[in-house]
Amino acid sequence: MSESKSFLSGCKGLSLTADEKAFFRSERPWGFILFGRNIGEPAQVADLTAEMRDCLGGGADIPVLIDQEGGRVQRIRPPHVQQYPNAAALGAIYRADVEKGLRAAWLMSRLHAFDLLRLGINVDCLPVLDVAVPGVHDVIGNRAYGQEPEIVSAMGGAAAEGLKAGGLLPIMKHMPGHGRTMVDSHHDLPVVHASRAELEACDFVPFRRMKDELMAMSAHIVFTAIDADNPATTSATVVSEIIRGHIGFDGLLMSDDVSMNALKGDIAARSRGIIAAGLDMVLHCHGIMEEMIAVTENVPPLTGDSLRRANAVRAGFPAPDGADEAALREEFNAMIAVA
Repeated sequence: MSESKSFLSGCKGLSLTADEKAFFRSERPWGFILFGRNIGEPAQVADLTAEMRDCLGGGADIPVLIDQEGGRVQRIRPPHVQQYPNAAALGAIYRADVEKGLRAAWLMSRLHAFDLLRLGINVDCLPVLDVAVPGVHDVIGNRAYGQEPEIVSAMGGAAAEGLKAGGLLPIMKHMPGHGRTMVDSHHDLPVVHASRAELEACDFVPFRRMKDELMAMSAHIVFTAIDADNPATTSATVVSEIIRGHIGFDGLLMSDDVSMNALKGDIAARSRGIIAAGLDMVLHCHGIMEEMIAVTENVPPLTGDSLRRANAVRAGFPAPDGADEAALREEFNAMIAVA
């Protein structure tokens, strides 16, 4: 069997087309990601994730990702799962009662794991470790636990532990910090002018405290104090000096979506830039075949440290803890009803 390439891919619809199956079998992405357009009935989602894995030879350790945060970034919604609160609402519980806030964050992630694992989804793009500054753009907004690095660190840690207790792996985002953005990086390039000292005292703190997690997603943001010319996703300086250096993260680092317009150039140039900067993986989300081909033509097979990190992820999926779903759901719903 041929080796995996350094990218993750989405698909267009509720099931794989013949062209998508042929592409995945030939080009061998390391994993997959689902979006709202891929979500119908639960049985359909389970069939889709099984189809994806079958293209790569099967195996429960093939990563299938989703953004299931709660609030407005929740790809699977009622009636199939409950509507969960956003991170800011959980942060408010923490500010009122630290232990209750940590429990709420853990419980919500543990419930996500119940919801997702039965559908064949084994990675949640959570926690959001961005420390929100006043006036932050809604692209982050209430997706952040709060404006204090200590709160974000504590709540993010609890959320990650809840996922792992349920058999899922977390992805920290958006490393090294997206909380100062005043524009939407889906459309424009955010530029942050904070000093390195300010960033180290605030934005980088949650990531540094959680540096031993297995995966992280990069931020499409320029930090002028570190690299005024390139966003973190395509900055070798940010990756080497900040993410691998100051933060000390040696896990698998993937890009945020390569299709986002914060990045310059076409998809091919963006993909080359991401790999050249030292990231392990290009994430392509939209299922557009022409773009998927451009990605795969411009990323290498997994080798060296990237292969080591990718293998650590696939070996790192924990066994679920056997908890009582109904009891945990009742506890969580009572907690948020009071809040």
